[in-house]
Amino acid sequence: MNKLSFACLVTTFIAIGTLGFAQNKKTPAKPVDSTPPKTEQPPAAPAPQVSDLTQHFFKKYTVAIQWNDYDVAKSALYDLIVENPQNDSLILNLAFYYYENQKYASSVLVAQELLARNGKNEAALELSAASFEGLGVLDRALQNYESLYLATNNTATLYKMAFIQYQLKRFKECEATADILLAKKDIDTQKVSFTDSKNQTKEYSMKVPIINLKGMLAQEAGDKVKAKGFFDQALVLAPDFQAAKDNLAKLK
Repeated sequence: MNKLSFACLVTTFIAIGTLGFAQNKKTPAKPVDSTPPKTEQPPAAPAPQVSDLTQHFFKKYTVAIQWNDYDVAKSALYDLIVENPQNDSLILNLAFYYYENQKYASSVLVAQELLARNGKNEAALELSAASFEGLGVLDRALQNYESLYLATNNTATLYKMAFIQYQLKRFKECEATADILLAKKDIDTQKVSFTDSKNQTKEYSMKVPIINLKGMLAQEAGDKVKAKGFFDQALVLAPDFQAAKDNLAKLK
């Protein structure tokens, strides 16, 4: 999951902070045009009203972010939600806050509220999936990743699905997902992070762990020769890929 910083999401609410002030600006007078219009335009919709409380809580939120006080920022965010209960962006920001602080039960509940409003909310689907994964509720995580993939066709989401399917021992589904991934045009350019033999985090082409996964599936099926072939193939692409080295050692 690509985490978004709670602090960075303050930009989500710039419209809230500026909308009220915009209402006080005077529009310059236009020169009179005596030529009748060819078609009548519908009157412009009035600007939405932003309450004084909303502007106050938004200012509180931005100052708390500026001073790195996320507890106060969360409090202000709740105040904003109470004042603007239909604003999905505010609720999404709260879900991100809980996720980034590893309060996965809360982030699941908040994300589910958004999905109850709009089951195709992609950000809420991703948060819900990642939060269920954090809780170890893998079947629910997979359901959300599947819905997200159907909506986005995103390679990284399919990658998450493959490894959760393996953890759930849904090996046939996992193999089908791995094959779809290997056929993806962007599989070579997609990067994933793993820890190497020196305990350093390193990026590898997504193709490497997927080929390693194919070897793990062959090993589960009892085909050691086929498994070895996949592990060797992964190591040809990335000689320092520790997971493939470990799997190859287990075959001996």
